[in-house]
Amino acid sequence: MPTAFSVASWNVEHFKNAPTRVGDVITLLASLNPDVFALYEVEGKDVFGELVAKMPGYQFHITEGPQVQEILVGVRSGLTAFFTQKLEFKAGASAMRPGALLTVTVGGESYPILFLHLSSGPDPRGWGLRDDMLERALEFRRTLQDSSPNPDRPVNYLFLGDLNTMGMQYLFKENNILPEVEVKKIEAIAKKRDMRALRKSQPHTWSNGSKSKFKPSNLDHVIAADHLKFTQFSGADVRVLGWPEEPTAAARDAWIKRFSDHGILYFEVQHA
Repeated sequence: MPTAFSVASWNVEHFKNAPTRVGDVITLLASLNPDVFALYEVEGKDVFGELVAKMPGYQFHITEGPQVQEILVGVRSGLTAFFTQKLEFKAGASAMRPGALLTVTVGGESYPILFLHLSSGPDPRGWGLRDDMLERALEFRRTLQDSSPNPDRPVNYLFLGDLNTMGMQYLFKENNILPEVEVKKIEAIAKKRDMRALRKSQPHTWSNGSKSKFKPSNLDHVIAADHLKFTQFSGADVRVLGWPEEPTAAARDAWIKRFSDHGILYFEVQHA
């Protein structure tokens, strides 16, 4: 089945005001040649100039508001797409990032893609905000289905990004929620919504380096409607590029220092 479009999703930690790093990140992103991409934690104005210079064949959209970090979305020119900022995914917290909804139309089919950068932190407040936003993202499929001009056909909905699935640490250890339990909860609710978490080529998407006290974590995810199909990468729906594919600890540390502590999610949606 032919590819409808490709997507790259990347949290570039504190992406701002570092010309060499900004240039390196955008050069790497451009080399992937995605049809659609999202960058999270965009903070600096100089990012836009580099994007325009190195990715001239794209149109760009960015979230706006009182939050420091924004989500920037790029769309290849010639691809029909409609961008909407979704404030309901701030979960009532003014400093949280809104959702970035991009509806791509290919071959007469619409694909609503919701990019999210959810609340971080294993404290109860961080967990609560994140859990609320995840519930909203999953429920959004029903909203899209109810408003679809073809209600008998399943909507081609995906949501993805840095979901920060780091669990919750409470005062009493017996009340802690492990990160893997948080992921399982997402998968269980997604199943009830006729959605699934896509298989990734690597078990972890975030690392603070080999000398960090924090272990690599599984923070970035893609959740998609069950009926959608994807190009396979050795049995995985999503290829995790970057430091997770480096062969040695030294190479992984060097990649993280040069680019970001998050790997890049890359996948290709096949025609629905």
